[in-house]
Amino acid sequence: MAALSLITAVWQAGHEAFGAFILPDPATVLSAVAAIILAPENHPIIGATAERAMRGLGLSLLGGGALGLACGYSAAAMRLTRPLLTVLLGVPPIAWIVLVMIWFGSTDTTVIVTVVAAVAPVLFLGAAEGTSHRDRRLDDMARAFGVGPARRAFGLGLRQALTTFLPALAVASGTAFKVAVMSELLTNAGGAGGALADARATLDASSALAWIVIVVGLLLAVEYLVIHPFRSELERWRAATNPFGVKT
Repeated sequence: MAALSLITAVWQAGHEAFGAFILPDPATVLSAVAAIILAPENHPIIGATAERAMRGLGLSLLGGGALGLACGYSAAAMRLTRPLLTVLLGVPPIAWIVLVMIWFGSTDTTVIVTVVAAVAPVLFLGAAEGTSHRDRRLDDMARAFGVGPARRAFGLGLRQALTTFLPALAVASGTAFKVAVMSELLTNAGGAGGALADARATLDASSALAWIVIVVGLLLAVEYLVIHPFRSELERWRAATNPFGVKT
């Protein structure tokens, strides 16, 4: 709340410095947000963006995350995939949008595939780095006590991989929503991106900022209602290392 209050204060200062045409004040934008949310015809628009972003993120988890966990156990696989990751991470999302538009046109598939292309390498890298840098002495100890490969992988390898995978997941969720909105705007595929395109065409800064606030709200909901509880449950052991009274 303190961070949001600071952002609002800076926003208000920018409004007073540049005027309403360049930067509408927060109260006006929040009124526009309420009007958009309360209008039933806008619910499918918001839902479309959220669904596309989450489907792309889910496919990236299944593909990039799972493959990264597997490759983290093989040094040869890491050496082979690292140059490919550099190439994939170096391709800007807008380039993927152009290619995918040629393949699929202005459809849901275009948005979802673009999200996967932008997000999957991040999740792959987070999972692979965490797995490859695991403490192998714990594996040796578990093997000495007769723990099988599956239990070692899920009980030790996976938990150690979470140290880099969960931060990557937080970055990936934000990227998924940003890329989804950008894809919708450039491909005219509807959703919040299409609404932003309409606001741009009419030079309606209040409406444009309202849609941006709504998308950020969706991202915050995913971050704090899904990812953070999931992370807290899997990393309960970290609470013991925090100073007394400190919560992360």
